[in-house]
Amino acid sequence: MIRKYVVSSAQMGPISRQDTRQDCVNRMLEMMKEAAAKGSRFIVFPELALTSFFPRWIIEDQAELDTWFETSMPNADTMPLFEMAKALNIGFNLGYAEKIVEGGETRYFNTAILVNQAGEICGKYRKIHLPGHDEPQPGRRHQHLEKRYFEQGNLGFPVTPMLDTRIGMLICNDRRWPEGWRVLALQAAELVCLGYNTPDDHSGFEEVDALADFHHLLSMQSGSYLNSVWSIATAKCGLEEGSSLIGNSAITAPSGQIVAQSETLEDEVINAEIDLDMAKQYRQTFFDFGRHRAPENYQLISKRRMALPEPDDT
Repeated sequence: MIRKYVVSSAQMGPISRQDTRQDCVNRMLEMMKEAAAKGSRFIVFPELALTSFFPRWIIEDQAELDTWFETSMPNADTMPLFEMAKALNIGFNLGYAEKIVEGGETRYFNTAILVNQAGEICGKYRKIHLPGHDEPQPGRRHQHLEKRYFEQGNLGFPVTPMLDTRIGMLICNDRRWPEGWRVLALQAAELVCLGYNTPDDHSGFEEVDALADFHHLLSMQSGSYLNSVWSIATAKCGLEEGSSLIGNSAITAPSGQIVAQSETLEDEVINAEIDLDMAKQYRQTFFDFGRHRAPENYQLISKRRMALPEPDDT
C-alpha cells in the first residue's frame, strides 16, 4: 500500500485582543480551502488558534478569564471548521483553551484535538509541559503565565489511528522535552503535529530569546529524527499585542530534514508530500527500538524529576 499524501501547516499571523472567534475561524477556513486545493488531506492549526495569547496578561477577574476558554467543541463559532473538513475531505488539528467540568470540578487546559475527514473529533491531547510561571515575574516586559491559567494535562500522550497512519499530538513547549516524543514513538506514532505560540521576548535572558527560532527548529528536527516520525509544526506568529511571536512553521521528515518551511510572519499555508514508509526505514536501522533500546537502564527518567548529583560513594 502506498502511503504518500500531502499535508499542510496553516500558520496564523497575529490575533488581536479584539478579534472574535469568528474572525479567526474565517481565516482558518480560507487556509483550509487553500490547502485542499493543493490536494492536502490533513492540516495543522496553531496552539490557542481561536484567541490572542492571553497568558501574557495578568487577568484577576475570573469571569473575564473564562471568556478566553471554550466550554464545548465544536461550538457555534467553530462548527464551520468541522463542516468544511467534511466538505473538503480534509482532517485537521486545532489548539484552543478548554474549560470543562470533570468529576464535579471546573478545570482549565491548553488543549488540541484531531478531527478526521468526516468532521468528527477522534483524538484529544492536553498540554503537559506548561512553561512560564504562576505568578508575574518582576521586571519583565511580557509575562508568560501558562502555569497560572492552565492545569497540567491529564490525558497522557495519546496516539490516534487516522489517515493510514498513527498520529500523536504535542503542544508548543512539549517539543523541547524528549520524553513526550519518545512516548508517542513507543506507541508506533508515525506523524506528530504541534501548534505553538512562542514569544522571543519573555524569558528574561536576551541571549536565550535571540535563539528562539533556532531552538524551535532544533527541537522539531531532533524530535523527528530521534523518534523516526514526520512532524508538522504550526506557529501563531508576528507582533501580537506588543509581543513578538516567532514563525518558522515547518514540516520535518524522519531524517530530521525540513521539507517545507514558512517564509513570513503572517497567515501562510505550507504543504509537503510525505511518505509515511520513510518512518519505517529509520525504525529498521538506527532506531530499531526492539534491537537497540535498553529500558532497564533508563529508570531514573521516570523516578527523578530534577537533576541531582549521585551520592559520593567514596
